Amino acid sequence: MSAVPAIDTARDVMVAVEGLAKAFTLHNQGGVELPVWRGLDLVVRAGECVVLAGRSGVGKSSLLRCIYGNYLARAGRIAVRHAGRMVAITGAEPRTVLAIRARTMGYVSQYLRVIPRISTLDLAIEPMLARGMAATAAADRARALLARLAIAEPLWSVPPATFSGGEQQRVNLARTFAVDCPILLLDEPTAALDADNRRTVAEMIGEARQRGSAIIGIFHDPEVRQAVGTRIFDLSRLPEAA
Repeated sequence: MSAVPAIDTARDVMVAVEGLAKAFTLHNQGGVELPVWRGLDLVVRAGECVVLAGRSGVGKSSLLRCIYGNYLARAGRIAVRHAGRMVAITGAEPRTVLAIRARTMGYVSQYLRVIPRISTLDLAIEPMLARGMAATAAADRARALLARLAIAEPLWSVPPATFSGGEQQRVNLARTFAVDCPILLLDEPTAALDADNRRTVAEMIGEARQRGSAIIGIFHDPEVRQAVGTRIFDLSRLPEAA
């Protein structure tokens, strides 16, 4: 793992982005390039919830995917605090990215991607077992989270492939919030939820922030944004990539 001493490494800094640029190449259209943004700088500290804002297509989800290591940036650097030090995501080896995801960084997308035929309860338990939690304690916590997120108990033994979009999103949330992630990336985590479940998720995000998690999220629901956000980062104000 490569340490990153050059950018902000204050002890409470959890995510540091410096000079980031992103563009997409449309290979099926003769290599046309679609610029997103350049010169993106962002520092997120422990206990913050930074709300990404801006018009549709401005690159909010792309920024989360760059931080998570799913997208490559054209230029710039991203570092996250992992195992007590700032570690580069940009240019990192796959094993480094996987280690950071396993121990440090949780990601909630709008969609649940799971292995078929695995029950909902086992899916919620799996992240805790991966971190060494005892099976009984993991099962108890998974049941409590699924109940809190209004997943009916008869569904716990069922694979979630046939669930509604809202149910799948809540299973995804249960998996992520089952473990204490120092960094949370949330891509519209309440998009498919009713009002009661949106309030529950907002409470869970607030609890994670109070524990010191650094959170970066996209929240289109104004009430959720107001409830969880500590500041807004508007990507519309960034210069487009050249």
